[in-house]
Amino acid sequence: MHVTQLEWIITLTVTIAVLLFDVVVIGRRPHEPTTRETAIALSVYVGLAVAFGVFVWFFHGSQFGLEFFAGWLTEYSLSVDNLFIFLIIMASFKVPRIYQQQALLVGIILALIFRGIFIALGAVAIEQFSWVFYIFGAFLLYTAINLVRDTEHDDDADNFVVRFARRHLRTTDRWDGLRLWVKDDSANAARLMTPMFLVIVALGTTDLLFALDSIPAIYGLTQQPYLVFTANVFALMGLRQLYFLLGDLLKRLVYLSQGLAVILFFIGVKLVLHALHENELPFINGGEPVPVPDIPTLVSLGVIIATLAITTVASLYKTRVRDAR
Repeated sequence: MHVTQLEWIITLTVTIAVLLFDVVVIGRRPHEPTTRETAIALSVYVGLAVAFGVFVWFFHGSQFGLEFFAGWLTEYSLSVDNLFIFLIIMASFKVPRIYQQQALLVGIILALIFRGIFIALGAVAIEQFSWVFYIFGAFLLYTAINLVRDTEHDDDADNFVVRFARRHLRTTDRWDGLRLWVKDDSANAARLMTPMFLVIVALGTTDLLFALDSIPAIYGLTQQPYLVFTANVFALMGLRQLYFLLGDLLKRLVYLSQGLAVILFFIGVKLVLHALHENELPFINGGEPVPVPDIPTLVSLGVIIATLAITTVASLYKTRVRDAR
């Protein structure tokens, strides 16, 4: 896939412009968004993602178009799983509803930064070492197995980094928007870390951990850094709106982790097969490629869509039956 420098510049410019717009709007008027507001914004982001996929399809070929849609859907589903942890963090720190938009936006910006770093590192690793696909595949298989075992989400808000900050930094319970510290009212006017500081630390460390899952997953669907980056951007841009639009519905997706486990396991197998197909390790088949099938992108897209659809329907059915009792 040949991406011109102009395409990269336009993509980065539009991304930064959208993020700056969100920062300015939210910074001036922190509030709890209405259902209509979030639905319109989410529709715009999803529409832009679909339009971008169509652009890739017609100007770079159907194969790359399929890779983008498969990657975007995978990253979006993983981002929805992110929302469960975000819900736990917001509840744990009792974040006022009017400040949740600001906290989420900061978390999403941090996620973009972390994923951008991992995308670049992944691209370099793939370019230099073809055997890295073995590592990516094994990691996704391990992650999928852990998702099946951990059917309930643990309270990740109080992780090691947050506990360290609580113990070694002076904190206050006073909220002041996005401000990370405020001055003490005492004579020495010492700076105290606000609850928002701890929330952002929790969101940032959570984003870092999720980036470790999402980047290998999408590199299993496409090896194009441009598509990897844009799929992540479009998935994260609608995450804040999805958080407020779905609300309690997120808690009804009880089989989401199992569905994601199936997707990650499938992509992990795909990565291992691809690694065998491109094998250069001397202790595997004498350093020669292994004649194994390579799973087409169209099949990958079909598996992803079918898994998400079955997961959603089964989750809603189970919670409906449970609530009716």
